[in-house]
Amino acid sequence: MPVQKAPLRRRQWLQRAALLAASTAAPGWAQPGKSGAISPHNIAIAQVVDFSPAQQDVAKDFLIGSRAAWQDINAHGGIRGRQVQHLAVETDGTPASLRTALDTVRNNPGCIALSGTVGDQLASQVVALAHRSGLNMAHVAPWLQNASLEVDDTTFPIFAARQEQIAHALKTLSVMGLTEMGAVYGSAQDYAGYHVEVERIAAGMKLKLQSFQGADDLRLLGQKLTPQTPAVLLFVGGTPELAGFTQGLQKQARQRYIVALADVNLQTMLQMGAARTTPVIATQPVPLVNGSLPVVRSYRETLARLFDEPPTPLSLAGFIAARYTYEVLNGVEGTLTRQSALAAFQRRASLDLGGFPVSFNAQRRSGTYVTQSMMTIDGRLIG
Repeated sequence: MPVQKAPLRRRQWLQRAALLAASTAAPGWAQPGKSGAISPHNIAIAQVVDFSPAQQDVAKDFLIGSRAAWQDINAHGGIRGRQVQHLAVETDGTPASLRTALDTVRNNPGCIALSGTVGDQLASQVVALAHRSGLNMAHVAPWLQNASLEVDDTTFPIFAARQEQIAHALKTLSVMGLTEMGAVYGSAQDYAGYHVEVERIAAGMKLKLQSFQGADDLRLLGQKLTPQTPAVLLFVGGTPELAGFTQGLQKQARQRYIVALADVNLQTMLQMGAARTTPVIATQPVPLVNGSLPVVRSYRETLARLFDEPPTPLSLAGFIAARYTYEVLNGVEGTLTRQSALAAFQRRASLDLGGFPVSFNAQRRSGTYVTQSMMTIDGRLIG
């Protein structure tokens, strides 16, 4: 029986990972104790992650969930008796870094699929660059929030995009007779990347939209809102930016409601002492982490056993991404290669991952599952 390792704290795990050699000169992490070479008896799954300052919080949680799943899969025999080398290939958010990362994956003969690319902008860039460069490899369960991006026959998104998340959250607020909404962007990069899509979604829902672009200090933006600003504000950005924005709202006389999307971590918001006067509703394209679905129970048990980390929606998403990849690959008949793996995913069979449904539509997406949590002004998480 294998000896269980003591749980690793996040900082210890990241420090250890940063010391590992990559399989090539590209930025990346190999498995502990490995040089990057793939044993002929093993297979490799690559996960490209964006560790730029704006995305590292999202990437860390998602990657921890994926890492936990692959370690658990290997502990139970791997894929059809073959151990899986999980290669997390780090990028810094630049196009040159991404090109190098995909070259690393392309040139690794043991790597049969990409799984769980994170975050959203990186996932969109991987779709485009892989298509242009002819990387004929399955790109499975990326953290792809862009509802406008047309995916090709090598990309398999299983999480709900922003359009479904926004629609789900606004249904909750429809009793307010909602006719207008504000869109607050945490940074110039968020505005440049997402405002066209958000405006399209608002127009489709017949909502009048006012846009606000954050700068260095989101608290100032929160303080400058006027009584004419819509009561419901969609926030597009990360957790630290939203925390600063809600702190700025504390001096506002008018009650606001914030709708945040899946990149925001409400548990971290609570720890930062944010949103003390403003309710925040956060959508998530995964089940509630305190729920009783079999996949959620398996996730909590695995995470507690392998990592000293609290459950979060983002790490649950990383866990589900890895489990979906495993389920499809484990059903491949014959030799596992890039070609046979891609063919298996292209069948787009419906699956139930312990209560999380995967069923693709005509647009090659499987993303209608959305839940939400609410952080109340008295510091409670509901949902």
